[in-house]
Amino acid sequence: QVQVVETGGGLAQAGGSLRLSCTTSGRTFSSFAMGWFRQAPGKEREFVAAISWSGGKTYYTDSVKGRFTISRDNAKNMAYLQMNSLKPDDTAVYYCAAMIGGSAYTTSSAYNYWGQGTQVTVSS
Repeated sequence: QVQVVETGGGLAQAGGSLRLSCTTSGRTFSSFAMGWFRQAPGKEREFVAAISWSGGKTYYTDSVKGRFTISRDNAKNMAYLQMNSLKPDDTAVYYCAAMIGGSAYTTSSAYNYWGQGTQVTVSS
C-alpha cells in the first residue's frame, strides 16, 4: 500500500521562506511523478507545482513562478517544495501527490496517491 507523507508546514511572515518535504512508501519512489497542490479556506484545491519522475521536467502555476521551486532526490525518496517570498495569499493546506508515470501534471485527478496535507500560514 502506497503512503504519501508531507512535512514542513508552519507559520511564516510575508517575505519569508518555508520548505515542504514529501516522501512515499510502498512503491519505488522514482516510478512517480510528484506534485504539490494547495487548498485555501473556501476555495477549491489548486495545482502548485509538479516534477517528472527523473526531475528533468518541472511545472508551476503562474502565481508561484520565480518564488517556489520543486525538486526531488530519488536516492532519498524525497520531494521538496522550497517556498520563498511568501505572501499571505499562499496560506493554505498543501498536499503532496504521487502519480504513476507522468502526464497531465497539473490535473489533480491524474494523481494516484495523496498525503494528508500540511498547513502553511503566512502572516502579513
